Amino acid sequence: MHRRLFIIASLVIVVCAFTACSTKSLPSDEPPDAKAPHLSSRWFGKKEVTVPAGTIITVRLANAVGSKLSNSGERFNASVATPVEVDGKVVIPSGAEASGKVVQAVPRGRFKGGAVLKLALDSIKIQGDSYDVETSQVNRYLKGKGKRTAAMIGGGAGGGALIGGLAGGGKGALIGAALGAGAGTAGAAFTGNKDIVLPAESALSFRLSEPLTLKM
Repeated sequence: MHRRLFIIASLVIVVCAFTACSTKSLPSDEPPDAKAPHLSSRWFGKKEVTVPAGTIITVRLANAVGSKLSNSGERFNASVATPVEVDGKVVIPSGAEASGKVVQAVPRGRFKGGAVLKLALDSIKIQGDSYDVETSQVNRYLKGKGKRTAAMIGGGAGGGALIGGLAGGGKGALIGAALGAGAGTAGAAFTGNKDIVLPAESALSFRLSEPLTLKM
């Protein structure tokens, strides 16, 4: 009799334990997918945005460049001055780092040969990522002293004004007029040393010649 009761009690305990294990559910405050990986953009990669060719990128120079101050092939640094938008969304923010190359820098000759300065933007950095860009060049020219201009040396205020105008116009013309009144060759030598200079903070606009694909 005791043995039969022991066997029945043992079977009841086993059945209860099995039932408890099979009916155990997840806590109410823990959803079934709580441990599923968090889906974010890094799982799928960044979205690509294309800035079309022809878009204008305006930058401000971080350092001065010039036909005499710089050498062909040198680098220059800048920052984006105006944000660039695609479909109403800013893709190149103001202040983004930019850099470029002095394509050509030729100082002005004393009596002949004009000054030349050509710049091109070739890199932009956005959110830590650097992108190569292809842009049109920004070109600056300053006429040299040809025979006709050189013949006016010492020719009075009119000749001096022309020399000053070639050197920069406006204020340069007034300076040239004062020099031309009596400075002669000395005045010509002074204006002959004028070259193209773009100081720091100068704003330059480059046009994309090829589309630029960004990862946002």
